[in-house]
Amino acid sequence: MKVRAAIPEDAAVVAALWNVMIRETLSTFTTVEKSRAEVQALIETRAATSFVAEKAGQFAGFATFGPFRSGPGYIATVEHTVLVDARQQGAGVGRMLMAGLEAAARQFGCHVMVAGISNTNTGAQKFHKRLGFTEVGRMPQVGQKAGQWLDLVLMQKIL
Repeated sequence: MKVRAAIPEDAAVVAALWNVMIRETLSTFTTVEKSRAEVQALIETRAATSFVAEKAGQFAGFATFGPFRSGPGYIATVEHTVLVDARQQGAGVGRMLMAGLEAAARQFGCHVMVAGISNTNTGAQKFHKRLGFTEVGRMPQVGQKAGQWLDLVLMQKIL
């Protein structure tokens, strides 16, 4: 397995993975699917902070980070997204992607990495805890999807 920088040509496969999560889970609160062009623009904008995992030459996952909030006071805090193909979960893909994200974040002088996780995504909460993230907040019923109110769990890691 290898982790490499994401390139614009990865946009279609990343969008497809992201859209499965949007359509089929409560892991993200959005219901609006990502277009290939939108993901391509994200990859181009975050060229140094977006990564793809490949296993046996096949796409296995994607991760990126960007600003947590606007304003100069938050410049050293970033929020990340990590997506792993369901067939590859439990195979170390997420851990490798997160290692790449954390290394890049440190290289850019980031101090804190934040994860915003749906309360229904207990697997992601456990995954982040194993990587040294701590739950620092829970915002009850701030999201809604599929007729359900969802909590936002905030986890962070001081790098």
